[in-house]
Formats: sequence, structure tokens, C-alpha cells
Amino acid sequence: MRIRVAQPDDAPAVVALRAMVYPYLVRGVDSTRKMIAEPPPEEGWTAFVAEVDAQVVGWVSAQRNGSTSTADAGDIALLHVRPEHRRRGIGTALLTTATDHLTSLGIRRLRAWAQPDALPFARRHGFEPSRELRYSALDLDPAPALPEPPPGVRLRPIAELDPRLLYAANVASAVDEPGDVPVDAVSYPSWQYDVWENLGLDKAASTAAEIDGEVAAFSLVKRDGDRMWSDYTGTVPAYRGRGLARLAKTAALHRAAAGGVRVAYTSNDEANAPMLAINARLGYRPVATQWSCLAELA
Repeated sequence: MRIRVAQPDDAPAVVALRAMVYPYLVRGVDSTRKMIAEPPPEEGWTAFVAEVDAQVVGWVSAQRNGSTSTADAGDIALLHVRPEHRRRGIGTALLTTATDHLTSLGIRRLRAWAQPDALPFARRHGFEPSRELRYSALDLDPAPALPEPPPGVRLRPIAELDPRLLYAANVASAVDEPGDVPVDAVSYPSWQYDVWENLGLDKAASTAAEIDGEVAAFSLVKRDGDRMWSDYTGTVPAYRGRGLARLAKTAALHRAAAGGVRVAYTSNDEANAPMLAINARLGYRPVATQWSCLAELA
């Protein structure tokens, strides 16, 4: 077994590994290759793979959390190992390598994610469970009907929008998003990389609810073949209470299904009651749970 820095050509093996361990996550080969070859700006992102007999059997990524004003915060994301290679020290080696990388960036507050059966592993390495995250799926056969917007509201695919208008709405809607740290410091270049220029973003299906030329609510679709991920659905605080998030998300799901998507996935913090209620009304069913886990470095 050896741990090494991930390379763009690892993308197909990484996607196959992710599909095995996290079948409810959606990121295609092209977007994974780009992420490895051209990592996010400003965040010190890197990823590592574990190899056994030249086969990729594990993966982890690590980066500074550039979306929050919380000082010295970093994320260790999606540490996973093929089931038949577990309990051999591979997960520990990946975690140690990722932690060492973040330490070199001056990170002191760590966040990682763990499935329920991995919580003992997390605790053994100094992480404590913090928040529960629910993953849900929706069969898009039949697809939701395209909703009729109320007077004064226009439903537009985001392909028609100035991306800075969408960015402004994203920033405004995310400030009170439940989580371990506030999402209050997203720069435009970081958002542009992660959202607007993401190779999986379906700009024809992703939908905004526009009022008087402003983006009041929106729902983003990231796609890989016939599967999609509802990346983020939000409403600007001044426009909440009008059903606009559900309107935008229903339209996005309808358009994605019309484009060939057959199943939609999403995730929500268990404290996000409004979004969980919207998903329940749309017919989403829970498929998995993960926990955010926190640790502090000395």
C-alpha cells in the first residue's frame, strides 16, 4: 500500500470508488479530473489516493474552508476506502496525510464527515460527532409537472442570468444555513470555480425565480449522465415565506427530467426543517446519513 497525491488520470478510478462507497453522491469523471488538475483557488485544496497493487482503493481530499469567516478552519472530505481493504490501516494513513497537509496551511479546526458505522474510527482519531446530515433520493419517473409561477415571478434557467446576480443570491441565502461554521465569506472566484464553471452544472435545468430583475430564489442541478445532485436550493431572506424555493426546485427537477435525468439526490442538515419539508412534499426518500465530526489540533 502507498499513499500519493492524486493525479488527473485517477479520475475514472476515483469516481468508480465513490460510486461504490457513496452511491448517492454525484460527480462525474470530467469534473473530478478538472478538480484534481485545476483545484479551487485560495483554499490549498489537495487530494490523496491509496494504492494497492497499482489499484486505487482509497481517497481523501483536504482544504482550507474558504467559505467561512471562522479562523483556521479546514475540511477533510470524503475519506473512503474500498470495503475489502478496510481495517488494514489505509484509512488512518489517508487521514494522517490529509491532517498533515492542513497543519502545513496553519489549520487548527478540522471538520470531517463519517457514516454512522465509521463514527468509532472518527472518535479514535480525536473527532467528535457534531451535526447529522440526511441524504435523500427522488425517482423522476414520473417527473414533477412544470409549476405555474405566481404573478410577478419569472422562472428562468440560470443559463440566461448574469452569474454575479446568482452569486449575490447564493451569498445572501446561505448566511443562515445551519452548519458547524457560518457560510459568510464566499468569494466570487471561489463560487465561480465551484458552481458556475463546474463541468457538471446543468445551466438549462438549474432554475431561478426572478422578481423585478432580482434573483429571489434558485435551485442548482449538477449532473452526471442520468443522475443529478441538487447542489443548493435557497431563497434570499427578503423573499422567504412565498414558496419560491419549492417553486424553483420543482421547475429544476422538471427540466432535469426532460433532459434525461432519472434520479435526483440531495442532502440536508437535520436542523434545516424548511428544506426537509420541501423535499418531503416533492417525494424525496431518505437513503443515507452522515455526521460532521470536529477536532482541534494543538
